[in-house]
Formats: sequence, C-alpha cells, structure tokens
Amino acid sequence: MIDISKYIRDIADFPKSGVVFKDITPLLSNQEASRECLLQLVSLVNDQQIDKVVGIESRGFFFGMMLAQELNAGFVPLRKPGKLPYDTYKEPYSLEYGMDVLEMHEDAIQRGDRVLIHDDVLATGGTAKAACNLVERAGGIIVQCNFIMQIDFLRGNDKLYKYETASILSY
Repeated sequence: MIDISKYIRDIADFPKSGVVFKDITPLLSNQEASRECLLQLVSLVNDQQIDKVVGIESRGFFFGMMLAQELNAGFVPLRKPGKLPYDTYKEPYSLEYGMDVLEMHEDAIQRGDRVLIHDDVLATGGTAKAACNLVERAGGIIVQCNFIMQIDFLRGNDKLYKYETASILSY
C-alpha cells in the first residue's frame, strides 16, 4: 500500500500568513498514489448505497468525480458564486481566513437521494457544513462527509457532529 501522506506537501502562509496549505497536486500527478487514494476513499463508504456524490469546489472535484464513477452514482459540483448557469441554492459560510458562498443547482439532488459529500480537507468545517445545508435544503440524505485529510486542531468535526465523517489522514 502506498503512503498517501508522502504526496501531500505543506505550503506555509498560503493563501494568507499563518495558514499552512495542504497541497494535493503531487498526489494528483502520481497515477499510483491517486488510485490508492481513490480506493481508500471508496473503502470509507463501506457498502452504503450512494445516489449522488457532491464535490466541493475546487479540489473536491478531482476525487469527487472519480468516487461517483466508482460508486455508480451521479456527481454534483458545488461552486463559488456565479459559476453555475441554472437556478441555484446559495449558502454562505466562514473559512479560517474569511467568508465565502457555495452554490448548487436546485435540481441537482432529488428528495431522498443518498448523498456522499467529498472534499480534500476538513479544516474548520465551515465549507462542509455549508455543503450539508445545501444538500438537506434540496431534500437529500447525507450518508457521509468524506475527506482525504482532516486537520484535527481546527475541530471541523464539531460542526459536522450530526453526520458520519471519515478521512484517510489526520494531522
């Protein structure tokens, strides 16, 4: 088994001073490591039925789409404002370094769809919680919030206490 952590590099003071950015581009550029990461993410889901995989802009798109294919599910992108061309639900949230908004097409998730939410990093939990709010507003059932890694000291799981969360790596 490949050690996924060897393909994630720390970038100090990005996007602002004091933040250590977890860069997954080395992971993405290595076919074997990417495949191993995908298999580990799929294993976190166990045998749960998933109808839609929600990928959070932008790094959640990479493995989110691959997860959807592996799980025989549809893929739903959550985007920053103004990037989706159809009617959207909007959800503001706070980051460890500011505020932002996520949008999702209103028809992307049907009532009762079983949903896996995926992103690369669980940090403060604001982005993931906003994703959960959007999915629930559309009538989806959140099966799991799934991450490549989580930053434990930022306590993102506190905001996701009512959902099953899983990650491959913890820092």
